[in-house]
Amino acid sequence: MRLTCPLCGDRDRREFYYYGSDDYLDRPGPEAPASAWDDYLHNRDNPAGITRDLWYHEQGCAQWLAVTRSTVTHEILRVELVAGLKGARE
Repeated sequence: MRLTCPLCGDRDRREFYYYGSDDYLDRPGPEAPASAWDDYLHNRDNPAGITRDLWYHEQGCAQWLAVTRSTVTHEILRVELVAGLKGARE
């Protein structure tokens, strides 16, 4: 699989670190019960189809990227800098 970094261009996916889905900030608070943390850590969805994931360009520009891709066809639909997304979570 190849990702097109907005800053560095077309790169092999081995240059990137896969972080997971873009709902990573929806984690339970420190006071949440153990069952909420168990769900967050171990019981995630594994959808077939279009997903939006976070990737870190570890061996390149050191930027976080939002990658929209198909888990069925492995087609990359969009790659965006997280820092440049309008309305990005703070």
